[in-house]
Amino acid sequence: MRRATTACLLTLLCLAACNREAPPPAADTAPAKDATPAPWADDPSAQRIEADVRALSDDAMEGRETGTRGYAMASDHVAKRFAAIGLQPAGDGGTFFQQVPLLKAVREREGATFAVKRNGRSIALRFRDQFLPSPDFNAPQAAVEAPAVFVGQAVHAPALGVDDFKGLALKGKIAVLFGGAPARFDDDRRAFHSSYREKLRAVVAHGAIGAVFVNTAQDEAGSPWAQHAANWDKPAMRLRDADGRGIDTFPQLRVVASVSAAAADLVLADGPRTAAQLFDAARDGTLKGFALPGTIALASRTTVEPIESRNVVARLPGSDPALGAEHVIYSAHLDHVGIGAPVEGDRIYNGALDNALGVAIMLEAAQQLAAAKDKPKRSALFVAVTAEEKGLLGAEWFATHPTVPPDSMVANINMDMPVLMAPTTDVVPIGVEHSTLKATLDAAAKDVGVALSPDPFPEESVFVRSDQYAFIRAGVPAVYLTGGVVSADAEGGRDPKVALRYFLRNCYHRPCDDADTQPIQYGDAARMARLNARIGQLVGDAAERPRWNDGDFFGEMFARGTNGEGGQ
Repeated sequence: MRRATTACLLTLLCLAACNREAPPPAADTAPAKDATPAPWADDPSAQRIEADVRALSDDAMEGRETGTRGYAMASDHVAKRFAAIGLQPAGDGGTFFQQVPLLKAVREREGATFAVKRNGRSIALRFRDQFLPSPDFNAPQAAVEAPAVFVGQAVHAPALGVDDFKGLALKGKIAVLFGGAPARFDDDRRAFHSSYREKLRAVVAHGAIGAVFVNTAQDEAGSPWAQHAANWDKPAMRLRDADGRGIDTFPQLRVVASVSAAAADLVLADGPRTAAQLFDAARDGTLKGFALPGTIALASRTTVEPIESRNVVARLPGSDPALGAEHVIYSAHLDHVGIGAPVEGDRIYNGALDNALGVAIMLEAAQQLAAAKDKPKRSALFVAVTAEEKGLLGAEWFATHPTVPPDSMVANINMDMPVLMAPTTDVVPIGVEHSTLKATLDAAAKDVGVALSPDPFPEESVFVRSDQYAFIRAGVPAVYLTGGVVSADAEGGRDPKVALRYFLRNCYHRPCDDADTQPIQYGDAARMARLNARIGQLVGDAAERPRWNDGDFFGEMFARGTNGEGGQ
C-alpha cells in the first residue's frame, strides 16, 4: 500500500476503523468503506485487535515473509505484546522464541527445461507460461528423462475402492498426475488424499523417479496459473534436520514439475484420452491410469541455503497444581508472503486478514484469560507460528518439538484468516465434529451468544490446509475457527459469503489484503476473541481432556505415536 508508515508500531493507539452499512457488493466490486464511526469504537477489545492488525500488516513489516527482516520485526512485536499481557516466556532458553531450522530453495529460470519426446518429435514447454519446476531441496542441479505414466490423482486407498496405481508399472518412470481426490470420498478422506505430501509419498512408494502435476481447468478456476506463475521466484522452504538435510523432500524424485491446464494436452499428447476428457473423468470420478508413449525430459536448477526463523511462544500457567501440567495450545500463523510481483504498483503483500487478524484475535484471547479472576485449571500456551505459507512448517516443528512435554498438549485451537468483512451472527468451527471439542464449542458459543455454522465449502478441505493439521498429525484434537457466513444486517445489506468470495477472488495473497483497504469488522473479531477465551476456559477446567470420537478417521490415522502410517 502507498500509505504512511507508523513511526512506532508498538505504541499504536486506537486507530478508528471506518465502516458503514452498504449494499451487498457485486462479485467483482470491493466492499465499501467510509468515515462513519464504527459501532465498536468504544470497545477496548476491538481497539486492541485493530491496533495489532495495523501494526503487523504495516508496510514496515514488508509482508512478514518467513526468514526476512519484516518477519523478525513482527515476531518482536508479538513477544512484546505477550510480555505486556503478563504471559511467561515458553520458547527456547527462557525466551519467547523457539528457533525453527529451515532450508530455503529458490528455483532458477536458467537450466529449467521440460520436453515431451514422442513419435520422433520433441515438444518443449515454456518456463513460467506453461510449466514450473518445483524448487529442489536435495540438489542444486537435477535432470531426469524417462517414460511417463498417467496415474490419475495418485490415490492409493484400496479400502475405499480406489487404487490409481493398480495395473500400472511406475518403477523407474515419471508419474503424471492430477491433484485432488475422488468426489465420492467423504470430506475427511478427500482432504487427506488431496494432500501434496501424501501424493508424493504415494508415487515414491510405487517407484517413481519424477513427478509432473498437471492442473485441471477446475483447479485454475479458483487459482489462476498466471497469478501463481507471476511469483515463480518466491522461495520455498522445508524443515531442516540436525544433519542439515531437508525433511520430507523426497530425494527419490529427481525432478518435480507442475504444468498449466492450458498446456495439459502437450503433456498428454498421443495418449488414449485428451486433457478435456480426463478433466471430465476426474470430475466424474472415473479416472483410469495409462502409460504414455515416448519419454519426458525434465531439468531444474535451484539455489539452496539454510536459514532460521522462529515461533513466538508464551504460557499462562494453570491454576490447578495437577492439571496445570497440561496445556491447551492456541495457534495462529504470523508469517505472510512478503514482497512479490507488483499489482497496481504495490509490491507489499501486507496480509491483514491473512493472518495479522488471526494473531491479533489470539493476543486478545490471551489478554482476557490472563485478566480473568478465575484462571483456567490447565495451562494455556500461545504460539504465533512461522512458515505456514511455506507448508505449515512452524506448526509442524512445534508439534514435533514442543517446548512442553508432548503428552501435555490436550487440544489445539487455531486461528487462520478469519475473513470478517461483513457483520455476522456466527462463527464457523472447522473440524469440530471429529472430537469431544464439539460439546465444548457448543457450550462456549452459547455463553458468548454466537451461533455456530457448518463449513460452507467442505470441498476445499481446509481442515488439512492450516496449522491445526500439524497438531492433528501429532494426535492432538483440534479445531480451526474462521469467520461466519450469516449476515447480521436485518435489512439485507452486506452478505458475508459474497464478501468472502470477493476477497478470495481478488485479494487473497495479493497486496489489497490490507488494513486500510478491507472493511474489517473488529466487533466480530472481538466476539471471536471472547469465544476463543471461553473455549480455553472450558477445556482448561474440564475434568477430562478432549478426545477423538470413536472411529474418527483422523483420530485413528494419527493416534499418538503412529504418525499416520496406518490406515486409510
